[in-house]
Amino acid sequence: MNEPSIFDAATVLPDEHLTSREATLLGFERRYAQVANQLRLLLSAGELDAWNKRFHAGRLALSELVANQYPLVLFHGDVGTGKTVTAECMANRIVRESRTEDSVLFKLSTRVRGSGKVGEMGTLLAEAFRTVTESAGNGRRAVLVIDEGDSLAAARSQEHSHHEDKVAVNTLIQGIDGLRRFQGRVVTFLCTNRLGAIDPALQRRAAIVQEFQRPTADERRQLFAMDLAALKLDPNQVMALVDATGSREIGPPWTFSDIRTRLYPAAIALAFPDSSLQIGHLLAAGTELKPSPVLEDR
Repeated sequence: MNEPSIFDAATVLPDEHLTSREATLLGFERRYAQVANQLRLLLSAGELDAWNKRFHAGRLALSELVANQYPLVLFHGDVGTGKTVTAECMANRIVRESRTEDSVLFKLSTRVRGSGKVGEMGTLLAEAFRTVTESAGNGRRAVLVIDEGDSLAAARSQEHSHHEDKVAVNTLIQGIDGLRRFQGRVVTFLCTNRLGAIDPALQRRAAIVQEFQRPTADERRQLFAMDLAALKLDPNQVMALVDATGSREIGPPWTFSDIRTRLYPAAIALAFPDSSLQIGHLLAAGTELKPSPVLEDR
């Protein structure tokens, strides 16, 4: 399934590839455990009334309040900290555990911003929400993942905010509001590098807010131990890599993405095709490269 003008991908869940990716995401189990119960509650809004009647004779007013949560999950944090792939894997895990068949994960494309024509961005966003909700049908689930959410959901009060941007934010809010009628069968994950840039109305609607930070020294140690197990590095060599990717005067610590998409390829390029990959190649690449800069929150 594919809607190239609006979505980068439309993946039927559960998906084996996403299940495999879980194992490569350092800290995924811990983070999933933090939000799993609340996420299940968000996705089971339609069952809360029955639960209320069973255990509280239908008198627990809080049940209705919780059932009326906006189906919006907000992941924020620095570039390369794994927000989007974590959102995709969490959606896949929830669907797999609930045994919900024919669920679809939609990843919104930045092409939804359009070509600059008046009203185009709002129209494309509205079309995206229509496609997502129609896919839910009867009894199925749909998940919408919006990456780089600050490009679509920037605060309408910003001085440089154009009319088209404000229309897009209004359309996004209306789309999120409209998802509540599905009682948890449709949920949106919005990922952003700049939480402060997101319109306050969307921030208030988020039922779950999770911050993603750059990996600590111990997390980088675990990452190198996992990714480079075949090299059989000793602990001192692993710690040398941890130190090389730590905070320096010239920059912050490296992100997961910096290590996996920049450091590793650069190191392999030094070894290929005449020698095996060695610790020296990794350290040399780390010396030449710099970590991604920290984005300002606004």
